[in-house]
Amino acid sequence: MAKNIELLLVESVENLGLVGEVVRVRAGYARNYLLPLGMAEFPTESRIAELQSARVEAAAKADALREEQESILGKLGGIVLTLRRPTNDKGILYGSVSQRDISDALIQGGFNIGISAVRLSVAIRRTGDYEVPIQFGKELRESITVVVESESVIEEMADDAPEDGGDAAVETAADAGAEEATESAADES
Repeated sequence: MAKNIELLLVESVENLGLVGEVVRVRAGYARNYLLPLGMAEFPTESRIAELQSARVEAAAKADALREEQESILGKLGGIVLTLRRPTNDKGILYGSVSQRDISDALIQGGFNIGISAVRLSVAIRRTGDYEVPIQFGKELRESITVVVESESVIEEMADDAPEDGGDAAVETAADAGAEEATESAADES
């Protein structure tokens, strides 16, 4: 049976707590991770008082980060991310689309989303449409659509359409509406 112990966090630890908090953790986690890395120590009243100002600052930063993450997730609604990759004739990729690929494409599209926020259970290895959750913390979650297309199909279509030069495209619902409005205005004139 594992014994839980109380530790004072000297620095903020993701999914555990902020600096200056007293937390209960398993003995092995404390012994093998938190204590050797200097992230925590045994609590004393004087040390808790010393870290109180750092805790207030960390809480303010955490609130600002949460607001930023909420605004990013609000903008992600309706996003369609198109990735073009080389495939064989059966639609199987010569490689895969990973969390890093999706994160990099979103960053190119203007969304500050790290690799850890892309919750892809297994790498994508076939062409098609996939729902990929983007999650910050435990509560903030939004899904985007990732469309993986074959590069060979794109090369055949290249004669008909101008090339944009990229291998990833981010499209929002607003972008699609703007394109339709531009096309209808051109048709009317």
